Amino acid sequence: MTTINNHNSQKPSVVAPEQLEKYSSAITLSDMEIFIYPELLYSLVLANIMSPVVWQWRDDPWFAKIDSMNPYRRILRLKQFIMDHYDFNLDLDTWGLTHKDTELARFKDVMDPEIIADSNALFGYTGDRYYFDMNIRKHFGLDKYDSELIPYWKTETVEAMDAFCHREGYRNGAGECVSLSTLYAAALFVVCKIPLEDIFLMATPLHSQNFVDVKGGLITNNRRIVTKNMWFNGTELSSRAQRALRNEQVTMVAHCTGHIHAVYPDVSIDQKAYQRFSDKLVRYLKTEMDQEILCNFLREHSSMQKCFQIGQERHGKKRWIAAEKVYSYEHGSSFKVSDRTREKLLDEIDAYDYCSHPLEGRIDLERFETFFKKNPRIDLDKEKIQRELIAEFKCAEQNACQLIDKLRAFIQIDPRLPIYDEKPQKVVIAPIVLTGEMSREQVIDSLVGIRHDNPMVDLGFYALRDMRYCDWQPFVKAAMERNPVAVVATEELSDDAVIHCLEGMENESIYSAGRLAQPDEVWNFQRGDGVERALCLADIWRARYPQANIELNVQPDVAILTLDDHRLEWPSAKGLEQHLSL
Repeated sequence: MTTINNHNSQKPSVVAPEQLEKYSSAITLSDMEIFIYPELLYSLVLANIMSPVVWQWRDDPWFAKIDSMNPYRRILRLKQFIMDHYDFNLDLDTWGLTHKDTELARFKDVMDPEIIADSNALFGYTGDRYYFDMNIRKHFGLDKYDSELIPYWKTETVEAMDAFCHREGYRNGAGECVSLSTLYAAALFVVCKIPLEDIFLMATPLHSQNFVDVKGGLITNNRRIVTKNMWFNGTELSSRAQRALRNEQVTMVAHCTGHIHAVYPDVSIDQKAYQRFSDKLVRYLKTEMDQEILCNFLREHSSMQKCFQIGQERHGKKRWIAAEKVYSYEHGSSFKVSDRTREKLLDEIDAYDYCSHPLEGRIDLERFETFFKKNPRIDLDKEKIQRELIAEFKCAEQNACQLIDKLRAFIQIDPRLPIYDEKPQKVVIAPIVLTGEMSREQVIDSLVGIRHDNPMVDLGFYALRDMRYCDWQPFVKAAMERNPVAVVATEELSDDAVIHCLEGMENESIYSAGRLAQPDEVWNFQRGDGVERALCLADIWRARYPQANIELNVQPDVAILTLDDHRLEWPSAKGLEQHLSL
């Protein structure tokens, strides 16, 4: 039981007991917590928007001329910055383990445990047929958690992402898909000045991506961006980017106007904004069939390449080569089978790889392309087109009907989005009105003004961890209940050794003044302000001595921790004042 003596009358009111689980989840931000409390997804975006770190990017020489670029070029600039500074991290052990029953008990009054189990990877979710076939739990490393123990799959603020460079084996910052998608959304606004109204966050049970309404739409996927042309280029990277939308239900969509969730009956996102998003996403996920798309299709479905050969006129004579051999040359070339550079690619191939006569049992790709030239805007759903295509496609190794089915699936994905009209409860929240011309201080002032009328914004301040603007109860609850890494890592150490270890850490916080790291952030990154290290020790001590009397007196320049008969004083630069009985 945590009791708090609040000394600052300017602090917001104490979080109500029935809201404490949600507000403490804004501190730990695990994927499961975001699934249960969908407001948290955009709250992390707002925390990154308010962070000084993202605003400092504006001063980086890499972005010196960004204001003179068009929106798409700005986004490309940002993409390269993120590629250079962050790694994709899916180390499930980073934030420790918890118990399935513990987590289900936390949320039993919010969501049916069976729905959680059917919709969350940590509880056995395997998605559609595709995921059964590829054994998705093994793919993500979840198969080793086959008991009641499951990992905390936590997302990170930009500060925690940057701090990974302090961990062994890391050279850059790092984060998982939700961390990267929320960082992208914040940086798109702060650095690229893309309006928040044009940025939509999409979460499925196994992934998080953004749809940005720029230049026909683009999708952020982990560190990369995917334009519509890239989406249909048939490469391995594009196939990976498609995986979630092709095979999963979109659980939630978050936007500056609100959110919509596949499970809950209430919806707060603006209806017109959601309709615009839905319409544009559907258009983005569909393309017309033509010769370039055919070649892209063959790039992805390499087994089909054996049905084709490619001819080239050389020195007045025709020669032929197996299609799969030409595609193999793409890997070391800047030229492609699918565009106008094909002839240059063919010129790069050794003459010994060509035959002087057509290859038996294969279709000349040029003939197949001619079919699509004669039939512009082909509709593969029409029986007439299907019959003509089957007649054209004669391959001993492949079935023509399978070709049509795969082509149809390649050129169009029908996203499974939450349906707005099926939500009976429309919730009105204060609008977030931020512009790219605002300063960071103006942004924060605007958000402060609406935080009590917009749950996403209020929770954003908790995700920001700025304890000058927040009730301490959620932070302390999260610190003492959901930070197992430091506890497990010090199990073999004596009490004195633990104290000595924390005293010897870098006296440096990963967060700016007024903001606090959680105990496992302190331990993982081996650094912390006096207040943060004191909380880390309190977390370890409580696990060892459940009945101990633990008091933390936070003063602007010092943290005084009392552990029964132990009294420790560590310097602090946080400028905070609070007394905690833990």
